[in-house]
Amino acid sequence: MKKIAIIGGGSWGTELAIALARSSRHHRLAIWAHSPDIVDLLRTRRINKIYLPGFELPAGVDVTGALAEALAGAEIVLGVMPSAHAREVYRAMRPHLEPGAVFVSATKGLEPATHARISEVISNEIPQSRIAALSGPSFALEVARGDPTAVVLASTDASLATDIQEEFSGPMLRLYTNDDVVGTEIAGAVKNVIAIAVGVSTGLGLGTNTMAALVTRGLAEMTRVAVALGGRRETLAGLAGLGDLILTSTGALSRNRSVGIELGKGRELGEILSSTRMVAEGVGSAAAAIELARRAGVEMPITEQVHAVLTAGRAARDAIRELMERRLKQE
Repeated sequence: MKKIAIIGGGSWGTELAIALARSSRHHRLAIWAHSPDIVDLLRTRRINKIYLPGFELPAGVDVTGALAEALAGAEIVLGVMPSAHAREVYRAMRPHLEPGAVFVSATKGLEPATHARISEVISNEIPQSRIAALSGPSFALEVARGDPTAVVLASTDASLATDIQEEFSGPMLRLYTNDDVVGTEIAGAVKNVIAIAVGVSTGLGLGTNTMAALVTRGLAEMTRVAVALGGRRETLAGLAGLGDLILTSTGALSRNRSVGIELGKGRELGEILSSTRMVAEGVGSAAAAIELARRAGVEMPITEQVHAVLTAGRAARDAIRELMERRLKQE
C-alpha cells in the first residue's frame, strides 16, 4: 500500500484526495495545507468549506500543516500548490523526502519570476528526481462529485507514467499518458490566459461569435509557443490543450474566466483578486508566456492583450479592437 502526500489544501488538492480515496488501489493518503485555518477545517469538520464546500474528506486521509509529517513514508508526492509558491514549497520539502520518492505536478502555471515550467522548478530544486505532470479538463467540484473525467499524465519516464496511471485511475477518473511534458505544461498554463480573454468578452456583453474566435485563435497561439519550445502539436489538440481550453474558457466554475468577466465589466484587478482566496493562474502566467514566446520568436497576440489589460490598464474594449484590427493574414 503506497503512501501519497498531497501538497496543497486548495480545491484541487482536496478533490484529488477524495478521488484517490475512490481509486481501485488502496493508498495511504496525507494532505498538507499551508494555512492553519484549512488544516483545522479538514481535521475537525472534514470539509474544506473555503475551497470545496459540500464534499467530505474520507476518514482515512490524514491532514497536517507540517511537511515532515505529510512526507514521512510517502512514495508519491503530488504537488498542487500555486505556481508562484512552488519553488519555496519544493525547496522546503527536500530535508523530509523519502529516498526514491517520485513527483507528480498538478500545478497549471508558470513560475512568474523565472518563467519556468513547474517540472523544471522541481528538477532545479530536487535534482535527479522522477517527475510527471498531471493536466487536462477537470473542475475540482465535478471530480469530487464523481462526474466521469479524463485527464493526461505526461512524463519522459515511461515506467513512471504507467505506474502513476495505474495508481491514480479510478471508477470515474481516467488517465491517459504521453511523453510530452513541455506541451502538456505549456498548454495547462496558457489556456488559463486565453480563458481570461474569453471571460473579458463575456463581461463586455459580446456573444458566442467572439468566444469561438478567441478559443480557436487562442489554441493556435498556444500551439505555436508549445511547438516552438519543443512540445508536440498533437498534445495541444488533446486533453491537455483543446480539452482544457474549452473547459476553462466556457465553464461556469472557471476562476480565470470569472476574473475575465469581472475585468470586462470594468472592475479593477486588485479588487477582483482581493475578493477571493481562489488562485487564477492565468493572471501570473500571462507575462511568463509572453517572455517564452519572445525567446522562441513566435507571436501571442491574445496573450499580449490580456497582459496589457491585467498590468497596463488597457481598456477591455480597446484590447478586443486591437485584436480585430491586426494585419490581415492567412489562417
